[in-house]
Amino acid sequence: MSAKAAVEFKPALSAANCMQLTTWKTAYNRVDLTGIARIKPEDAQRLHRNIVQAGDIVYSRRGDVTQKALISEKEDGYFCGTGCLLLRPGSKIDPAFLTYYLSTKTYQSWIVGQAVGATMPNLNTGILQRVSFCAPPLAEQQKIAKVLSTLDAKIALNNRINAELEGMAKLLYDYWFVQFEFPMTAAQAATLGRPDLEGHPYKGSGGKMVFNPTLKREIPDGWEDTVVEDILAKEPRTKKIPNSEIIPKGITPVIDQSKDFICGYTDDPDARIEEIPKIVFGDHTRVMKFVNFTFARGADGTQVLTSNTKRVPQHLFYQMLASIDLSSYGYARHFKFLKQQKLVLPGERISQSFETFTATLFYQIKNNQKQNQELTELRDWLLPMLMNGQVSVE
Repeated sequence: MSAKAAVEFKPALSAANCMQLTTWKTAYNRVDLTGIARIKPEDAQRLHRNIVQAGDIVYSRRGDVTQKALISEKEDGYFCGTGCLLLRPGSKIDPAFLTYYLSTKTYQSWIVGQAVGATMPNLNTGILQRVSFCAPPLAEQQKIAKVLSTLDAKIALNNRINAELEGMAKLLYDYWFVQFEFPMTAAQAATLGRPDLEGHPYKGSGGKMVFNPTLKREIPDGWEDTVVEDILAKEPRTKKIPNSEIIPKGITPVIDQSKDFICGYTDDPDARIEEIPKIVFGDHTRVMKFVNFTFARGADGTQVLTSNTKRVPQHLFYQMLASIDLSSYGYARHFKFLKQQKLVLPGERISQSFETFTATLFYQIKNNQKQNQELTELRDWLLPMLMNGQVSVE
């Protein structure tokens, strides 16, 4: 979109409520810091214009120039550094409404096109000031923002629940398979001559530990060592979906190596992976995803992993792989390093107990992810229609 087209872009609202972004209070500093930083007391007066306040919108100044954040609560003692721009809406603009307005595809496409810099896109206040902005009355802005923020609040709540559920699975994994404090069986308790210890933490209750020379540590009696490659099942060749063919809505979710759990969809039936659960590993990004629904594989740098032994079922395998640190290899194809990593091979009984418990947690996670996808689609459908007046809030 050209600069001229941007000036002509106006939602279908009363012209009396239109205003240019030049009417905003804008501020950015030239202090040699990036992002949101804590201000020193001696600099408070000099940087007072850049101190972050509730209702401010902070924009990324370089790189992904569509990235922004609404400061919803008072942030004492922080200021906007050189890596960001600080927008402060006036009294007639609801900050949440404005943040959603700036999230419309029309505006985001325009700002990307206007960003300067051949190799690294850069944003400045001059670019923002060239956008024509029309707002309904403040009360209507607040109603619109309330609808959209309610959806976002539910998405955020589901994400917090999922993080807690994953945290529970990781905590149990650490307790049972790292600290070896899994519940002692009746047979193990009888071996110690203490049948009363059944169900008590294994290592802490005196369970037999044996030194493993490969792992260079003690592990429970009967457990062994292995490497990731030795417990990888051979995966059938499946069709990969290139980025150019990923669609925003469709039948089958596409899982790639990005941080976003689902990167899009495909309607290609030949790409469907229906034997689940699977683990998707990002060869470049090192992102690990546990997938317990039918999906398609992204084309760029994805590895689909399955365990070949009941001693390491899929939920346990995911926790083992997720606990491996590959950050020291820098930018590389990390799968070859992942396959070389050493693991403890536990007994089947305790592994299956872990599988039963964590499968319930990840089922709840899957349901929350599905709900979030539906909520996101609803929010993204409503966003432009609320902004241009096609849909109103009663």
